[in-house]
Amino acid sequence: MSENPSNEKKWRPATVAIHGLKRTPKPYYAVSTPIVHTSNFYFDTATEVYDFMKAKSEGRVVREHEYGRYGNPTQQECERKLAAIEGAERAVLFSTGMSAVILTLMTYMRPDGHIIFTNDCYRQTRDFATNLLSRFGIKVSLVDPTAEAVARAIRPNTNIIFTESPTNPYLRVLDLPAIVEVAKKHNIMTIIDATLATPYNIKPLDMGVDIVIHSATKYLGGHNDLLSGVTLGKHALLNDLYRMQRMIGATPGPVTCFLLERGLKTFAMRMEHHNRAGLSIARMLEAHPKIEKVWYPALESHPDHKVAAAQMNGFGSVITFLVRGGDKETRTFIDSLELFLITPSLGGSESLVTQMSTMSFFDYPEEYRHAIGMVDNLVRIALGLEDADDLIADLKQALDKI
Repeated sequence: MSENPSNEKKWRPATVAIHGLKRTPKPYYAVSTPIVHTSNFYFDTATEVYDFMKAKSEGRVVREHEYGRYGNPTQQECERKLAAIEGAERAVLFSTGMSAVILTLMTYMRPDGHIIFTNDCYRQTRDFATNLLSRFGIKVSLVDPTAEAVARAIRPNTNIIFTESPTNPYLRVLDLPAIVEVAKKHNIMTIIDATLATPYNIKPLDMGVDIVIHSATKYLGGHNDLLSGVTLGKHALLNDLYRMQRMIGATPGPVTCFLLERGLKTFAMRMEHHNRAGLSIARMLEAHPKIEKVWYPALESHPDHKVAAAQMNGFGSVITFLVRGGDKETRTFIDSLELFLITPSLGGSESLVTQMSTMSFFDYPEEYRHAIGMVDNLVRIALGLEDADDLIADLKQALDKI
């Protein structure tokens, strides 16, 4: 748990990612936050325990830690910096991005309620929405990622609108102020998974969104070496979520928090590289004769280009496109790449490539895959931190093999 201090300083993102909104002293005069590797925090006397429990029951804080499932000093420092980067009052860290998504939804959903999801959400989020929420008596609507479609889906019992921006894999960018306006009119909570944008490229809370979620596994960690998720928002709003996290125990370990905070120190520089490389490679692919179509919000051909240009500072490293041909040509292209690793995920230092129909949607019937656009020649790349010219050369030589 972490409450963000008042935002008095106007440091730029690179500075905030290193220090938060203010420098804080570390134990032993350490520069980096130490890994506090313990599951328990002891009390000196029975009276100290009594005073601690009494203060907690009254909402007062006399000491921060009592048990590892309830929080850890390494975790707390990482949450402080994440809240500062997002411009949030508070951050709650989780063991994975999906634990952040599911526990956030479970905390705020209502019995016999209705939740609106935009239909280009991450596959596991969509599976949870359509296959598991009904067990709790929750009704779900999947709608196109537009404010108009969201507005049409609202029912008297709707209490949450959940979306992503940009979405995955088509990188749809939602008009967040328009969605917030609709939600506030009907007293509906708005939750956005902004993993693909990151706090560097978009600030949903500044647009009135209630809660922001990130898979910290991706750009925030930045090195393909950890699993974590984070939910951010106002301090009072996240109290119930923090209690849910304490109960369920989806808490990241101290080593994970150390690695995540270390990744944040280079977050701004990495995002600058991702944004520059993403734009140059998207333009190259769009002009290539063996590419049928490209989805990247910076391109004027993208359906949400104007919305993205108005509310995003950059467009990240994920590019989705159609290879001309079918399954054979697409596999030939992927197998010919030298710098791209065939694996899901994104936002790390190594470039990754995914054939969406097989990597993420293979267990779906072919008819359903094609109905939702997961055709055999759909490819998603997630650029790493390699030199952009080297990545362009690699993509071109692989396309030449088709």
